[in-house]
Order: sequence, then structure tokens, then C-alpha cells
Amino acid sequence: MARFFTIILPLLAAFSAAATPLKRTVAQIEADIAQITSQVAALDTAVKGFTNSLTQALAIHNDAVALVSTINQGTTDVNATPQPSESDSQTILNSVQGFVPSVTDALQAIIDKKAAFQALPIGGIPALVKQDLANLNTATVAFENGLIAKAPTDLKSQAQSIANTVNAALASAQAAYAQF
Repeated sequence: MARFFTIILPLLAAFSAAATPLKRTVAQIEADIAQITSQVAALDTAVKGFTNSLTQALAIHNDAVALVSTINQGTTDVNATPQPSESDSQTILNSVQGFVPSVTDALQAIIDKKAAFQALPIGGIPALVKQDLANLNTATVAFENGLIAKAPTDLKSQAQSIANTVNAALASAQAAYAQF
């Protein structure tokens, strides 16, 4: 019986440690934002370069799926990070603000390429774009909410303003594909 406990107790301790959420750091949030920035730029480039190829359309879809995954990881890290300092919060918001033009540009390009997506010989691509936009919206809103919740009181309006800009662009893109 004693041997049973010598085996079980360490296992229980290991499971307990694994179940405890890991605290993240501001550096991890900044790394997530850098990854998001890179993936948004890649998506923007892919959409702008779209020339009615099914292969390109699927690559854009894969870029969107990867971006959603990265945003979701960012949300996890933001939510697991203790309250950042004022200066760290400002740095985070500045980093996010830095990729907003690429986000709005990519979303406008998706709107502009709607007819090209519709013209592909295999149907369903606009519906796939619609689903990608819905997934991006869900992930983005969760990330924004986490950042806004962690922002100090005096930076909450700046964080909300950034969120409003992105949300307006997402809403426009989703409206363009609402029929699918």
C-alpha cells in the first residue's frame, strides 16, 4: 500500500501542476503581437496579390486560419498576464496600433476581391471567406476585450478606440460577404 502512495502522490502533484494556469509576461504579449503583425502583413499581401487562382484562395484561407490561432494564443496570454505597468500597457497599445493599418487594408482588399472570389470555377469560396471573417471577428473581439480589461484606466479609451477601428473594418468586410 505504501508503494501505491509513493507512485500516486507524485502523479497527483504533476497533474495538479499541469492544471495550474501558467502566468504569462508582457514580453510574451509583445511576442504575440509581433507574430500577429507578421501574419496580418502576410494576409494583406496574399489578398492584394490574389489573381483568381484557387490555390491562392486556399492559401489566403490558410493564412486566415493561422492568424485566428495566433490571435487566440494572444488572448490566452493576455488573460494569463498580471496587470501590466502603465508603460508596458502603452507599449502594448502602441504595438497594436502599429498593425491596425494593415488590418484595415487587408479587410478592404477582401472586400475589393469579392468579385474575384465569386468568379472562381469552384463555388463556395465566398462562403469560406465569410466563415474566415466570422472566426477572425470572434478571435479579435476576445483579444481586444482582454487588452481593454488589462489597460490602466487612463488608457482604456485609447484601447477602445483601436478596437472600434478594427471592429468597423471587420463589420464592413462581413457585410460584404453576408449573402453567402
